[in-house]
Amino acid sequence: MEAKVYATDGKATAKTVELNADVFDVQVSNGCIYYAVNNELANRRTGTACTKTRSEVNYSNTKPFKQKGTGNARRGDKKSPVLVGGGTIFGPKPRDYGFSMPKKMKRAAMKSLLTLSVQENRLVVVEDFTIENGKTKSMAGIIKNFVEDEKRTVVIMHNDDAMLRRASRNIPYLHVLAYDKLSAKELLYGKKIIMLESAVKNLNEFYGE
Repeated sequence: MEAKVYATDGKATAKTVELNADVFDVQVSNGCIYYAVNNELANRRTGTACTKTRSEVNYSNTKPFKQKGTGNARRGDKKSPVLVGGGTIFGPKPRDYGFSMPKKMKRAAMKSLLTLSVQENRLVVVEDFTIENGKTKSMAGIIKNFVEDEKRTVVIMHNDDAMLRRASRNIPYLHVLAYDKLSAKELLYGKKIIMLESAVKNLNEFYGE
């Protein structure tokens, strides 16, 4: 299958690029997509929530009232979880929420997401370009030729272009990814995916069978 190649001004050129069917035309696996997105979100969690148990609360250990004669239940100290300001029972402690995915499942998820971008007409192939001055205005001018109303957009590069990243970081709806470090979440929720011409060729080889 082939895709048209567009210039940075938004106009179609006479060139086309081959989309590998093993990457851009596979059977979509919703299960793999779900686990890939869930895996990314879980790995981003800091897991720093922490509560104090009764042994960690900074209170006096003295008895609040005498043992007998008051009619109240026997109480050892003010750190009891049933009292206001006391410890917490089964509260959260710092932990790592991350988990690892099988490589085959992650590859299947990425190929499913790339296939979806083609089926839903969200993928646009653009001639290779860079932003030599690294200015946001230059990058925004190119993106506006392909995206309306500042919708969530993903740009896939053929290599890690520092100036392109610099020009994109102040555009809140724009996410820049390298072809070998794709994000399942961004590919799923991106309304428009702008892929550089060389990135298509790299993906054909990187995810091809």
